[in-house]
Amino acid sequence: MPDDKKKLGHRGETAAISFLQTKGFIILETNYQTKIAEIDIIAKDQDRICFIEVKTRRSLKKGLPKESVTYSKQKKIILGASLYLKTTQQMNFKVRFDVVEVIEKKGQFNINLIKNAFQIF
Repeated sequence: MPDDKKKLGHRGETAAISFLQTKGFIILETNYQTKIAEIDIIAKDQDRICFIEVKTRRSLKKGLPKESVTYSKQKKIILGASLYLKTTQQMNFKVRFDVVEVIEKKGQFNINLIKNAFQIF
């Protein structure tokens, strides 16, 4: 079961990357790992660096995918983003935290980009 969930997540991330590229995003990193967090996608959208969490589901039985991006997860993403900006010396860019919801039904993807899904607190 966990393997199947991992495959679903990977398909969702791949679909999200294609979707973001059609919207003009430039993908900088995927699956960026730190000791604190993993950031699914780091991309540039015009003058902003976007840290993007991708949530993929097969149905809405357990609620909207974005609802699973908890406060704790947000804090980890923000800390990971801070580390990325420091190590890549890109502190002058504006930053945004987005969530991409992906619903997969019968091999088809319904994708929803939520810009500014959460803020630095």
